[in-house]
Amino acid sequence: MANTLQATVTLNNGIQMPWFGLGVYLAKEGQEVVDAVKSAIRTGYRSIDTAAAYRNEEGVGQAVREALQENDLRREDLFITSKVWNSHQGYETTLASFHESLERLQLDYLDLFLIHWPVKEKYKDTWRALEKVYSEGKVRAIGVSNFQVHHLEDLLIEAKVVPAVNQIELHPYLTQKELRTYCQSKGIQVEAWSPLGQGNLLTHDTIKTIAGKYGKSAAQVILRWDLQSQIITIPKSVHEARIVENADIFDFSLSAEDVEAIDGLNRNQRFGSDPDNFNF
Repeated sequence: MANTLQATVTLNNGIQMPWFGLGVYLAKEGQEVVDAVKSAIRTGYRSIDTAAAYRNEEGVGQAVREALQENDLRREDLFITSKVWNSHQGYETTLASFHESLERLQLDYLDLFLIHWPVKEKYKDTWRALEKVYSEGKVRAIGVSNFQVHHLEDLLIEAKVVPAVNQIELHPYLTQKELRTYCQSKGIQVEAWSPLGQGNLLTHDTIKTIAGKYGKSAAQVILRWDLQSQIITIPKSVHEARIVENADIFDFSLSAEDVEAIDGLNRNQRFGSDPDNFNF
């Protein structure tokens, strides 16, 4: 169980991944993303999640280089994730995209590389490319994002490597219990994107009541629920105060009753796209 900001989970290939990290979706390239990543690392975050589609890999890379020096850290102290975008899927184009991400980040290797969305008739070739860079030691773990059970079942028919991670939209309105159970059965670690439901859950009466009970914010309660549910979580913020606040969740535990109450908020409601019906 995660009891510190730098606590890690062991993925199915034996490597350690932090339970808690910073997502940088919509963080603007340049000073905004540089400042956000440096604030997070200064606060004690060790995991940063970006993607080619976010168009801020260069800023993330700059922040990582500066933060390593300023905080007396080594590259291996950080866990950096990126993803291949839909238009680059396929075998050769994925290989090219991977190396372009490394170049933008100015890193020698990635800790985790994901297929961003399950593009029909392409994700198997994309996965073969991920298996290649993994076998070459250029990435420490490979995984997927937004894959449903049927996508995973299809992928695993031919996959030589079982995905280490499935990063999915997951929050109290979309608890994804069936998918989580399936991933657990295959040794695939679930990671939540949009863990706060794009802010839509922060005013829910049940969450606010639970937050009041612990003297915590609604966001802190939801992020704590993630960790106690064995879900890696990567809340996004570009504001230092919020980055610090989001991580201040290791001095309390939700009761079993409160976890159950939050579980009960599920509506199967997405704020992002449906993985079976996206057009980008």
